[in-house]
Amino acid sequence: MKKWTSLVSLCVLFFGLQTKAQDRIETSLQKVLAQASATEISIIERTATFENQSTWHSALIAANLDKVLAYKGKFTVFAPSNQAFEKLSPLTITKLYDPKNKKVLKAILSYHIIAGKLSASTILRAMSRGKGSAKFTTIQGEKITATMNGIDIVLTDKAGNKAIIVTADSNQSNGIIHEIDAVFLPKRML
Repeated sequence: MKKWTSLVSLCVLFFGLQTKAQDRIETSLQKVLAQASATEISIIERTATFENQSTWHSALIAANLDKVLAYKGKFTVFAPSNQAFEKLSPLTITKLYDPKNKKVLKAILSYHIIAGKLSASTILRAMSRGKGSAKFTTIQGEKITATMNGIDIVLTDKAGNKAIIVTADSNQSNGIIHEIDAVFLPKRML
């Protein structure tokens, strides 16, 4: 009887372990599928769902750049967070959203977008090859320079404005989003 009880206990233990392993596999599979479905939407669709990107998203729509970021081509977007926009003066925000300044708004937002997909590791490799810095041309035609400050990737525009990538590598179907902590406002555009 004792051998039979031990055998049953061993079978119950084995069945429990197998069930637990299947649960882990299923959970891992669900995570992979969730990530895959997250990359099936475009950059503009994703920014619409990010709470911390609502100002950026509305600015893209106001400048008609939402149509560009819905294309299938690959883009890298350095998207300022809502807190980055809050650093701007109310007068600057009012100027930017004025329909008369639509071209200026579009130029400023285009300063945050690069044609092609640049992950954080790609940017770091470019900086390594460039002895600590790398330049990338925006769709607006100006260059942004990437450097390191400690563990942070710092982006600097032509006017000397700086932004830090605070959240990197949000992969989408047509590119990648990096959240930054400042808005690039080239002086000659205002």
